[in-house]
Amino acid sequence: MAAIIFRNVSKTFRISTGRQLLRSHLSDWFGGARTKRFYALRNVSFQVDAGESVAVVGANGAGKTTLLSLVGGLCVPDEGEVVVNGHVAGLLGLASGFHPDLTGAENVRINASLLGMSRRQTEQLFERIVEFSGIGEFLNEHLRTYSAGMVMRLAFAVAIHVQPDILVLDEVFAVGDQEFQSKCIERVMSFRESRRTMLCVSHSAEPLRRMCDRAIWLDHGQIVMAGEVDEVVAAYEGRLARPVEAEE
Repeated sequence: MAAIIFRNVSKTFRISTGRQLLRSHLSDWFGGARTKRFYALRNVSFQVDAGESVAVVGANGAGKTTLLSLVGGLCVPDEGEVVVNGHVAGLLGLASGFHPDLTGAENVRINASLLGMSRRQTEQLFERIVEFSGIGEFLNEHLRTYSAGMVMRLAFAVAIHVQPDILVLDEVFAVGDQEFQSKCIERVMSFRESRRTMLCVSHSAEPLRRMCDRAIWLDHGQIVMAGEVDEVVAAYEGRLARPVEAEE
């Protein structure tokens, strides 16, 4: 059974033209002015079977986060079809679903609710989430006082305890100390062994090789290559290492 299906999916975004007066915006909206748009994804098709772990690689701006956002239901395609079978949870952005003026404890409860946990489930897992995050004495401090690494630890701790059918991770291993990164990888490996589905973006190749079965290489919103994770990551890294002169 397929957990995720993309059929000829394209997604565009409007290119900002800078600050405008309100009357200029209204004139554009109601006057039929044509706005510039760019393709974050263009005619993308692939399938992820239930229980598979798939990496998504590519340079900044390649469309990786847009792809994950479509899987997570945070946006809809302009063209094509996205089919997701199962409950999705994960991290799309460092503090997605977190509020800086609330405490760590309040954010845990709210984010757990947003990810589909009932109040009873949240209370049952609350201590385990906090223990995994390692936030400790800062739990009742406002999130705006947290470092980026602390926010990531709290967000990951919530997401991994939701136990979704599909786990979506965007640069989870880019923030945090080595000890926490190792703990994250260990928990993700456990998630993988339970045969749940995972889609993961990272600029760190080694965790992707360890955690994923297959990989998709995106470039300027299009799939360049898809296949076994070792082959795709090696090809992508080879492209990065190629001198500029060789591409001309």
